[in-house]
Amino acid sequence: MTAGSGPAVGAVRTERTAVVRTVPWNGVLQHYWDFPPVETAAGGAAAAVLMVHGFRGDHHGLLRIVEALPRNRVIVPDLPGFGQSGQLDGAHTTEAYSSFVEHSLGVLALGPSTVLLGHSFGSIVAADFAARHPGRIAALVLVNPICAPALEGPSRLASKAAELYYVAAAHLPEAGGRALLANPLIVRLMSVFMAKTRVPEVRRYIHAQHSAHFSSFASRRVVLEAFRASISGTVRDSAADLRMPVLLIAAELDDIGSLEGQRRLAALIPSSTLSILPGVGHLIHYEKPGEAAQVITEFLAGVPAAGPAAEHDPGRAPSNSAGHAVAPSPGPPAPSPAEPAK
Repeated sequence: MTAGSGPAVGAVRTERTAVVRTVPWNGVLQHYWDFPPVETAAGGAAAAVLMVHGFRGDHHGLLRIVEALPRNRVIVPDLPGFGQSGQLDGAHTTEAYSSFVEHSLGVLALGPSTVLLGHSFGSIVAADFAARHPGRIAALVLVNPICAPALEGPSRLASKAAELYYVAAAHLPEAGGRALLANPLIVRLMSVFMAKTRVPEVRRYIHAQHSAHFSSFASRRVVLEAFRASISGTVRDSAADLRMPVLLIAAELDDIGSLEGQRRLAALIPSSTLSILPGVGHLIHYEKPGEAAQVITEFLAGVPAAGPAAEHDPGRAPSNSAGHAVAPSPGPPAPSPAEPAK
């Protein structure tokens, strides 16, 4: 098994070897990909980064940003009910996922120097946790943050149609519901809608990633509950209570979060930095991972240390988890040329 397993065309470049940790939470096994740093940071060890992926994603979606942060230890779990992680007995809500983040920091011995990163729906989860536990992390990074309710603004009709789609899939017989959720044409249409790059190799890579991993969920219940959570909240709900430095990495062409909405969100956060990447939409993590990582690195260079990081050997699992190393995978097509952030 490799960190970027899947069809060759959709493989993710992971020159970094990960340790896959299997950790129980409320009686259900959850999976984490734990990447130790491969470069030494000037002035000492760089902060550990815990990443939270978006709706219907899994750890694969964030691996290109992982690759672009070689000085940081980076941990990327599959959220409960997605990828290889088991589903919860209770509802898959923002609060449940926020509690999962709290559990993850504790069981992986991640101290207050840790940086929490969330993409898309993961930005809502990460912000919710950070607002509830302001002293638990050193900084918060939100990529393609959800800055406005999905059922408001220009995307409200598309969001309502998507909700009807997920409700229909949940109420159909098992085989029919799963077939609807995993329908290759529908998955491709979603992928085409979100991809903005004009680089053919990158578009093919994005479509292959969605084809391979967009339907990796434990049940139809998980998908419907997580979707409802994703459209019922925003980062704005937690903004005023975010007391740590916060970096917002927004996209010029994001159909889900407008630039006006991102600027309003930044104004609500006591200590925020807004960086706008040009020529990209809601898939910064696929289309411009290098640029995003550069912004993150520069931002973290100005974040004061929150105290010594918890001592942890990334090659050894915590006492209540199992881990095994995984090898690098073949590389994807070359990323699009770098463009400076606005």
